[in-house]
Amino acid sequence: MRNLLGIIDLSEPTEGLGELTIHRTLGAVPFGGRYRVIDFTLSNMVNAGIRNVGILLNDRFGPLLDHIKDGKEWDLNRQRDGMFLLPAPLRTEGGEGITSNLINLRHNRGYLEKSRQEYAIFSGCSMVTNLDYEAVLAYHLEKKADITVVYNQTQDLAAYPPYTAFVTAENGRVLDMALNPMHCTSSKISLNMYVMRKDLLINLVDHYSARQKRDLFTEAIMPRLGELKIYGYEHRGYVGAINSLRSYYQHSMDLLRPEVWQDLFYTHGQINTKVKHEAPVRYLEGSKVSNSLIATGCTIEGTVENSILFRGVEVGPGVVIRDSIVMQKAKLGPGVTLRNVILDKDVTISAGKTLTGDPSFPMVITKLATV
Repeated sequence: MRNLLGIIDLSEPTEGLGELTIHRTLGAVPFGGRYRVIDFTLSNMVNAGIRNVGILLNDRFGPLLDHIKDGKEWDLNRQRDGMFLLPAPLRTEGGEGITSNLINLRHNRGYLEKSRQEYAIFSGCSMVTNLDYEAVLAYHLEKKADITVVYNQTQDLAAYPPYTAFVTAENGRVLDMALNPMHCTSSKISLNMYVMRKDLLINLVDHYSARQKRDLFTEAIMPRLGELKIYGYEHRGYVGAINSLRSYYQHSMDLLRPEVWQDLFYTHGQINTKVKHEAPVRYLEGSKVSNSLIATGCTIEGTVENSILFRGVEVGPGVVIRDSIVMQKAKLGPGVTLRNVILDKDVTISAGKTLTGDPSFPMVITKLATV
């Protein structure tokens, strides 16, 4: 879609993800055995024909750059348009180290002005979903809206704050919005995705950033609810909000349900990721695997049940892994037992250890830990 510019915001809060975002930005968090969280938003844009994508960088973006590189896996390594990495200012005007999306957009105003597209879709990357941005733009044009907000009609997203709930009229126009309401009576929850004309986006950035506002939606769009024609577009597919350890664990486990996997990875096009050429999984004598996702390069000698193993994981003899997530190149010595555990990349668990978490609060082991 040559008339639609894509902007991905990496400034969403990550405190709830704890150890998973100590050394990486939200978009670089591994998900689903071989993907990163940003893959979903980036692939949705490319699948809709968007050929100009700007990524608003914040802090801890090294692992993300290693993953996306020049955008080749998403066909964005182009001479015209393509993928643009938009750095945050080294220091905000208020003297703070980490910037916000409004300040970052103002810092990269030249990119917005030079882009040839008439419309822009601004999106966070915390929502793992597969949706059709072409349909969103068509709805936006049909309604002659100033801004269109994409939402999912479910109370599940309200269980993982922060979230924005809103009420719409029968024609889809947004009547009211509320950020993290104490008593959420609406099932319409924003997916942090907004379509508008590019010149309107620039005007909002200029006006509100000059008045020391920080967030595009809560401080620039919500105050204009009565003035602008804001409509809601309902996305009815699966949505996972990756904003806490509990939500990350739950939505990862959802992938073990075939209907969720099919909806998330194939409904409106394929989800692309960085390609790594590795050997197939080796299932050695004594291995037992059930209802699990096992990525390439793994070696399995023990038991794996209801779990997700990323690339290159080594599961030794006598190992039992249940209801757990084991990230890339982890090594589990003989006799290890895991239950409701998230192992980060490159973690080694020595022989005979038992680690047990809780489904509502899984145990997280990072590569800095000694176990």
